[in-house]
Amino acid sequence: MMGYGFGVFLLALGLILALAVQDIINGVDLTMVGWILAGAGVLCLILTAASTMRARSTTTYADGSRVEHDHRTPPV
Repeated sequence: MMGYGFGVFLLALGLILALAVQDIINGVDLTMVGWILAGAGVLCLILTAASTMRARSTTTYADGSRVEHDHRTPPV
């Protein structure tokens, strides 16, 4: 999994290219490249959050006690 850091990096880089860079490269639309990278960063953040939430679950028992389960496999 890529993680939150990679998603934030893509988002920041994409927004910088889309909103702050004024340079022109022949045949490359830097604004569009920026928006694509920003979208990929947002998607990466969403997928990381969803997989993290899915890997953890909490069981609440009738007496009010709660147990958190971690379903991720240990690193190899």
